[in-house]
Formats: sequence, structure tokens, C-alpha cells
Amino acid sequence: MRVSVIGGSTITSEEAATAETVGKLLAERGHTVVCGGLGGVMEATCRGADAAGGDTIGILPTEDRTDANDYVDVAIATGIGHARNGMVVLNGDAVIAIDGGPGTLSEIGFSGVFARPIVGLGTHEVDHVESVETPAEAVEYVETAVGE
Repeated sequence: MRVSVIGGSTITSEEAATAETVGKLLAERGHTVVCGGLGGVMEATCRGADAAGGDTIGILPTEDRTDANDYVDVAIATGIGHARNGMVVLNGDAVIAIDGGPGTLSEIGFSGVFARPIVGLGTHEVDHVESVETPAEAVEYVETAVGE
């Protein structure tokens, strides 16, 4: 399955470690990571997936595929800025949110619009977001929600 991982572009080392573990666990379980393709949570998640031999897709806000972080396997340039947030969510079967600001909050909103199950690790508290404490719980939640 494809899992969209969303979150802040500026993060702490603890948040980076959480995102990297999420990416690693997703890859180890055969899932593809979909993200916004840039830094912060996006890069850390892709780095974890890459280290575990997984596949990553980055849907970029810019017109240049080379803007993707070094761990994105497939970079998709959109040139539409934050409007690409809907595309990030739409291209996953489920969503994991880690930390995040207003951009992440918009993606959380799109998870409701597109009826994607979503789980959060230290992110915005929104009614349709299941909150968990660990990366393993987040991965287990999306697998169960999608029926994997």
C-alpha cells in the first residue's frame, strides 16, 4: 500500500528520529512512502525508507524535480505550491501525520475530504485523527484501517 507521510519542514532531532523510524517500518513492511518531497519530516521519512530498501514518491510544490530531497526515488514536480498538499494525501491509501504547522493542517483536512484514514504522532488534534504514541502504533493503525 502507499502511505502518505505528512509533517513539518522544520523539525527537532527527536521528530526527525520519529519520522525516520516511520519510514523504516513502512519500507520493512512493503509499503511505499508518499510525501511532499522536501525537507524535515519528508526527508527523514524518506531517509528511513531508503535505509530499509523501500520506495519513496515526492510530490513537489515546485516546477523542478531536482528540488526533491536525496532520498526521493520518484519526484513529481507540480509547480502549484501548497495546492499540491491535496495530491500528497490523494496518492496514499492512508496518512501518517508527524508534527507540522499550517501546511500539515491543510493535509489533515484533505484526509477527511478524500476519506483517508489518518493517524497522528505529536500533530494537530483534530476529531478524525487517531492519536498514537509510537511509530510502530502508527504503522499498525494504517495497516488495520486499510485492511492490510
